[in-house]
Amino acid sequence: MSATAVVPPVPAQLQTFLAFDFGLKRTGVASGNRLLGSATPQATIRAEGDARFAQVAQRIAQWQPDALVIGVPYHPDGASHENTARALKFGRQLRGRFGLPVFEVDERYSTTEAHSSGARDADAAAACIILEQFFRSLA
Repeated sequence: MSATAVVPPVPAQLQTFLAFDFGLKRTGVASGNRLLGSATPQATIRAEGDARFAQVAQRIAQWQPDALVIGVPYHPDGASHENTARALKFGRQLRGRFGLPVFEVDERYSTTEAHSSGARDADAAAACIILEQFFRSLA
């Protein structure tokens, strides 16, 4: 089952994106282009706190995205939980630190989908799933 996007209108000039599958110990990363509508996995960030943001800053400098996308987890019934609040806080921190638009995607089943596809790096694969779901929501 795919994640469902919760995306406000996205200006057409936003073309390149970095997506994050936030976790307490690991954060999956994917890059993608709106024109192609596909995502490419990047090395997962294996750090917490300021070290995580230092690595995010390096990725942003490398990829020069127009905007960021984060996966926000929910229970299967749509209810929030602790990681929902953590992911939303991560999104607010990204906005504040980097000044880029941040879009949120319901990523309820992205990690499960990544594992079931046999991904070697489930976090990066989940970030790809999140970003591709975001692209599909723009169509």
